Amino acid sequence: MQLVRYENRGDARLGVLTAHGVVDLGDAGLPTDMVEFIRLGEQGLDAARSAAATATPIPLDEVSLLAPIPNPPKNVMAVGRNYLDHAKEFSDSGFDASEVQMIPDNPIIFTKASSSIVGPDVAIDTANDPTGTTDYEGELGVVIGSGGRRISVGDAFDHVYGYTIVNDVTARDLQKRHVQWFIGKNPDTFCPMGPNVTTIDELPDIGASWLRTHVNGELRQESPISALIFDIPTLIATISEVITLEPGDVIATGTPLGVGIGFDPPIYLAPGDVVEVSVDGIGTLRNPVV
Repeated sequence: MQLVRYENRGDARLGVLTAHGVVDLGDAGLPTDMVEFIRLGEQGLDAARSAAATATPIPLDEVSLLAPIPNPPKNVMAVGRNYLDHAKEFSDSGFDASEVQMIPDNPIIFTKASSSIVGPDVAIDTANDPTGTTDYEGELGVVIGSGGRRISVGDAFDHVYGYTIVNDVTARDLQKRHVQWFIGKNPDTFCPMGPNVTTIDELPDIGASWLRTHVNGELRQESPISALIFDIPTLIATISEVITLEPGDVIATGTPLGVGIGFDPPIYLAPGDVVEVSVDGIGTLRNPVV
């Protein structure tokens, strides 16, 4: 099932994306907030399935899709250097002032503030990067369902609700200048998310899905999710060892080879560009650049 937040006639609603449009879940008495809905677990999903089977969908061209989880319980938790080829291109670029070694022994975790989250088709505003070094990073986002602390690797997928797409947009010079990545990763509009939350039953083998990023129609990134250095269970176990995960938390799992700083010279985003990040089985997150 693909769950969406959408706007119709000025109201933000929760719905199910179908082949014929969006089925509104508010009419079924369900929450309009994605995190509240995720907290319902299977009860909420059963009710959503019933609604999707009987209700008349709203045509997709009559709605605007929004970021599915605009206010996760925590900042979006993100992972650096989690694809081998990208770890090398990032190291070679010289933009990681905090580098200790090219391939980390443990996951590198940072966060993106909810204030940076925007939805599909919302512009990435390069004016929020005074250095003019705005870069894209297409990533798979893992959405937590059943929360917990000290979750084992073996039990980790029991705590996954589903998946979304995140573009970890980054101001590279700020990332380098401040050593800690928070400033460079968090300008407003620098965390596009969407277009939906695809529940885990739709993607039982997420490792078989491929992630691709196009800029202005040109393929820049292409990798199977299985190429992650630290896989999804390891990330969940690592984070939950010290932080209690909650329903609706989002983990951005890292980006593969092909970001702008990997080119010589670097190719940064500029007004007029369009970035599209796709993951098999989820869809495409599209954002223009201004």
